[in-house]
Parts: sequence; C-alpha cells; structure tokens
Amino acid sequence: MQVEFWYEFASTYSYPAEMRVEAAGKAAGVPLVWRPFMLGPIFGAQGWSDSPFNIYPAKGKYMWRDMARICEGQGLALKEPVRFPQNGLKPARIALLGQDESWGPEFTRRVYLANFAEQKDISDEGVLAEILSELGLDASKLIARSNDQGNKDRLKTQTEEAIAKGIFGAPSFIVGDELFWGGDRLE
Repeated sequence: MQVEFWYEFASTYSYPAEMRVEAAGKAAGVPLVWRPFMLGPIFGAQGWSDSPFNIYPAKGKYMWRDMARICEGQGLALKEPVRFPQNGLKPARIALLGQDESWGPEFTRRVYLANFAEQKDISDEGVLAEILSELGLDASKLIARSNDQGNKDRLKTQTEEAIAKGIFGAPSFIVGDELFWGGDRLE
C-alpha cells in the first residue's frame, strides 16, 4: 500500500502537511507518491475565481489564525505571503519533473518555505532557480524542461487525474480508493 500526497503550492494547509509527510511515511513504513497539481481548475469549476479564503473573509481570517496555531505546534515559521494565493504554476511544473526523483521532496519543501516562511515570490523563476541551484541541480536546464509543452500537458493531465479521483482541495491523500482531505487527515 502507498500514500499519494496531492499538494498545491498556493495551499496554506499543504505547507505544514508537507513538512511532516515524508517522516510520517517513513515512520509507518509506507511509500509516499508525490503528486503536485493545480487547484485553479477545481475552484473554477465551482464558480470561484479566487481562493475561498479570500472570497469568504471570515473563513480567511480563521485560516490564518489556524495556520499560526498549526505552525507554532510544529515549530514552523509562518509569514503571510505578500500576495495570497501565490501563483504555484511554475513550481508545480518543476515539482512534476522531480516527483519521482530524489530531489523532488526537498525542492517541494523549499518552495513551501519560500512561500510561507520567507515571503518570496514562488512564481519568480529567479527564486526557483536559486532553490534548484542550492540543491546542486542545473536550474536553467530544469526550468527549460518544465516549460516544455509536454510537461505543461502532463501537469494538466495530473490535475485532471486529481479531479477524477474526487480531489477538491489540498492537501489530499489517497490510499487505494480512499480520499483523505486536509493536513489533519495525514495520520
């Protein structure tokens, strides 16, 4: 049995989940499958043109307070991004290249930290290149590959797969045919 970890870089609750998902999988002896996807098409199908945390201000206010509690409990830094939600398309395309590579999980962690702990623009290729270079990877090569039409189509297909599996938010975890939504469902 394996756990599919479906995440979106703009998703607040995916940040603390990502920071513990790999250790939780190892502790349980369960293989983890990394699956970046985009929430925009899912939200758009529901008639939303923005994050529900922006559409419903009371929900957004609660979410930021809840995130502060969660991050404090996990010992994680949290700074509201200068723009929320940030555009996670470019890092998702890169993460897709790394989803089955050894560098994928660490790249993913560092993008979340850049977004929610360092207030960096994760749609900026310079920020992404810096993360890739710090990992000892060829940033220009990977960024170019991430922008290939085949990779763009692959992310679209992966997002369509998320929709077909019934995913409506992030983070989501799939075990067999069972869907578990939210960081609090990880365990």
